[in-house]
Amino acid sequence: MNSDIIAAVATAWGEAGIGIVKISGAGARDLVDGFFRGTRPLSQSPPRFMNYGRIRDASGEVIDEVLAVWFKAPYSYTGEEVAEIHCHGGSLAVRRCLEEVLARGARMAGPGEFTRRAFLNGRIDLAQAEAVIGLIRARSAEALKAAARSLSGDFSKQVRDIYEGLLEFSALVEAGLDFPEEDIPLLEKEEAAGRLHEISDRLSGLTRRAASGNLLREGIRVALVGRPNVGKSSLLNAFLSEARAIVTSIPGTTRDIIEEVLTHKGVPLRLVDTAGIRHPSDEVEAIGVARARNALRESDVRIWVIDGNEPLTEEDREIASHLGDKPHIVAVNKADLPLIVKESQVRSLLPESPVRIISAQTGSGVEELKEDVVSLFLGEGTLDEGLNTTARQLDELRLALEAVKHSLEAFASGPGEDAAAAGLLDARKCLERILGIAADDSLLDTIFQNFCIGK
Repeated sequence: MNSDIIAAVATAWGEAGIGIVKISGAGARDLVDGFFRGTRPLSQSPPRFMNYGRIRDASGEVIDEVLAVWFKAPYSYTGEEVAEIHCHGGSLAVRRCLEEVLARGARMAGPGEFTRRAFLNGRIDLAQAEAVIGLIRARSAEALKAAARSLSGDFSKQVRDIYEGLLEFSALVEAGLDFPEEDIPLLEKEEAAGRLHEISDRLSGLTRRAASGNLLREGIRVALVGRPNVGKSSLLNAFLSEARAIVTSIPGTTRDIIEEVLTHKGVPLRLVDTAGIRHPSDEVEAIGVARARNALRESDVRIWVIDGNEPLTEEDREIASHLGDKPHIVAVNKADLPLIVKESQVRSLLPESPVRIISAQTGSGVEELKEDVVSLFLGEGTLDEGLNTTARQLDELRLALEAVKHSLEAFASGPGEDAAAAGLLDARKCLERILGIAADDSLLDTIFQNFCIGK
């Protein structure tokens, strides 16, 4: 348990109907009683009972009319004694209230410190704590549902079930290795393989659900690339159904990166319109082209936009050669005019790439292109059962699955039970880091620094 009292504004700054100052730690209730004057002090009020009154500064001047409430440990968000002061929502009233709390011995909470205390005090596990930020940042109803599933413990339960299965199986393997004099029978290869296959299948299914949830949480970074004047900015505007980017017939109009986010069927698409990739004519354009190539490298999906009314150029062929192994779609634009570029010509450059004929001017094929992006990145997965997970959690699941597969290979034909046991240990450590069983301060600092102050 933490001994100090922390405080922060739990609502957004600015004008609003209400502003809440949250205080957590042993003595939070008595701290509020020091400057709250209501029909009765909080110390004489049952927990969870809202009390009307006024708060005053050290000179006795009234700061605001408020409602005050307290929560008894461990029945609070943090698992500690918690008090809340509900002020009017003006920035000044809330700030004055917080200043008074801090002047009476509380300290300002750090980012995510309330949720961090909830984890440290056993109210939630680490996976649930990370789901909190997903709930706050959800951009769609589907993302909200996925975060709610994770916060309720769905993700944690599945990870814990797999972890306990690994632990039980590891105990059998290591007992035979550590105590050979006890004549503990070694596991038969067939039995070991069967149990490991079952664990691997469960872990693989959970990883797929986590990947879907991560997609809802982080979105797909989509780079619109191509040479100048092929219609990338027009396509961005068509995606957004608004004139976000400047469109002219002059090649090279876009000199910098333009980023916008839209949601398609619950999936955030982080669109990046880039400068046309060609040999730059001046220093400013050179910077834009360099940023375009960087966006190409960092994107999850690339949409290569081709001017369908002009023959393919050497610049087009150079761009095609840089699309690499990342998912990409070829969009043959300007279908509202007679097309010169044939689909067969595109496939001669990129035989396996999906091709979509579109018109950014009329919107023809744009909705289908959005669908292509989501399908290409999601693969065979589904968003219906997605679990809101972070990139860190997803990486740990993938590493755990890889370690289990190595153990399976070791049992089947590899170095044997020693190597298998090592792989099982690696897999368990990955799951322990997800659940917070093995979480040091540096890991917690990394996780909670992304939270807002007051949560």
